[in-house]
Amino acid sequence: MVPLPGRFDVAVVGAGICGLAHALAAARLGKRVVVIDRDTQANGASIRNFGFITVTGQQQGACWQRAMRSRDVWVEMAEAAQIPILQRGLLTVARRPEARTVLEQFLETDMGADCSLVEPADLADHGAGLREAGIAGALHSPHEVRVESREAIPRLAAYLGERHGVVFLRDTVVHSAAPPRLETSRGLIEAETVVVCPGDDFRTLMPDRIAAYGLTRCKLHMMRLMPEKFDPALPAVMSDLGLIRYLGYAEQPGAAALRKRLDVEQREHVRHGVHLIVVRSEDGSVVVGDSHHYAATPDPFAPTGIDDLILDEYAQVFAGAIPPVVERWTGTYASAPDRLMLVDRPSDALRIVLITSGTGASTSFAIAEEVMAELYG
Repeated sequence: MVPLPGRFDVAVVGAGICGLAHALAAARLGKRVVVIDRDTQANGASIRNFGFITVTGQQQGACWQRAMRSRDVWVEMAEAAQIPILQRGLLTVARRPEARTVLEQFLETDMGADCSLVEPADLADHGAGLREAGIAGALHSPHEVRVESREAIPRLAAYLGERHGVVFLRDTVVHSAAPPRLETSRGLIEAETVVVCPGDDFRTLMPDRIAAYGLTRCKLHMMRLMPEKFDPALPAVMSDLGLIRYLGYAEQPGAAALRKRLDVEQREHVRHGVHLIVVRSEDGSVVVGDSHHYAATPDPFAPTGIDDLILDEYAQVFAGAIPPVVERWTGTYASAPDRLMLVDRPSDALRIVLITSGTGASTSFAIAEEVMAELYG
């Protein structure tokens, strides 16, 4: 077994996007950082998502501001770590007048300052392939960026090691963390401060403290489609169902009327937490999702009926036949009914950080900066 390195300033437990964000924030403060992860490679929610850094639609206030800051850091990291940005912007398509009303109300908020309303006749200006009939309008946002998560996360980790000297200890389980000591499956590690980023593992470290927050897990379905042609000019695409899930929209006055109509017209979609996000990959394929089911221990099964609901919404927004599905997967992430994220403080030198809303890619960099500023003032 490789001997353990010496003492560190900061130990980060977890090498998902939340952990990597904390490693970056600490390294930028000049700290000597170790990242410890139980897996040999990234395998959880951080690579099983859209790679879509979503700003528009995040809840007004802290979450939206964190998304804006995190987007900026992603752009910096994309250049530094040679992570391709595959798409920019977002087009949220309103299929119903009630959805357009929500978008119009959103545009009146501070969050809508750089966004614009797109009339149905002008949709083609943003790319070909969308349906022309049955669309009430759309909102265009310039803020978003899209990366390929399964490639971006390893590249970010490699950059942290090469550029900032961050040490990665993989295939290593942390049994206890009480700074300056961490007991691991590879022996003792010493660190001045510790940040635990457990994802949806609520039981390995400090389960009693995590249990106090009443967390559960959310399981989602996602797919990769291979269309014959997909216009690279199109930004990421969302639709009506997202307007009752993303709080930046769902907290607008008109959202209640939209939800009422969706409860009648798309009851099964709503019941299974289905909404639509479509993003393009470098090979011309598109990643499509997703659904939301909540349980303390989500089952491992992926009924095709849920995928059919997602594809049905895709067909309502995109013209032509549904492309063949070439890949399917599920993911899980931590979820809470009353918060989007949490920072628990067992001691002055120890933090537990969980993102409980599926917004890890969109907000982690900003959250990490806040946590490290608190630890190091």
